[in-house]
Amino acid sequence: MTAILDEKSVGGFSVAYGRDDTYFPLYITAALAAIFVTAAWITGALYWLLPALAAAAFTYYNLPLLETERPTIGANQYGIFLQAFGLIRWRAIERIDLAQIAERAMTIHELQIVLNAPLSSALVVDWRKQPRYRRLMRLPWRMSHNNMVRVNLEPFDQPPDVIHRTFLRMWRYYRS
Repeated sequence: MTAILDEKSVGGFSVAYGRDDTYFPLYITAALAAIFVTAAWITGALYWLLPALAAAAFTYYNLPLLETERPTIGANQYGIFLQAFGLIRWRAIERIDLAQIAERAMTIHELQIVLNAPLSSALVVDWRKQPRYRRLMRLPWRMSHNNMVRVNLEPFDQPPDVIHRTFLRMWRYYRS
């Protein structure tokens, strides 16, 4: 089964990062990093490298947000897949919740996938081992200590309630 399941060929319902203008700051910080490096080179003052490093680090960390063509999360008949995590089998999922978290002046929607099995047996395919250059980049998921996978749904191109409803419907259908 692992031969036919790789991160690029998983079919079914899939969601990618949104294509809106909210990621414009990434381009700005990349330009700032280049400007600061240029200033350090021209003036010979090394203190320009500190803001250059900070801007470059911010840009590098958030670079996956610009990958709008690549599916980031989704589901098929085998389970739910998450980029840089793996494919969670349907029977290993105890419940799928949509949580609204108040954060400053906005509400963040988070998909919470609670597992009823240890992670090693819940994953059909494990994609957590990433290439060296992607290790410090943003991940679309976080794993909590109580066997819950948490996914922030705000940056995606589908509304949070649609993603949750589709995953819930597929989970009810395929786990039986």
